[in-house]
Amino acid sequence: MTELAWQKSTFSGGPEGECLYVATAPDKTIRLRESDTPDVVLATGPEGLAALLLGIKTLA
Repeated sequence: MTELAWQKSTFSGGPEGECLYVATAPDKTIRLRESDTPDVVLATGPEGLAALLLGIKTLA
């Protein structure tokens, strides 16, 4: 498996140190993981990530 270039979200690092990481895989899917459980990786496409972000903004 190709090593992914993970980037920490600019909104990560709150008082409890929670961090969200994002990477793009060779197949162009977007991968997400959390610092607490780095072995659990979610995969989605651009549309899925856009829907997630819209849902988060709606709740805020």
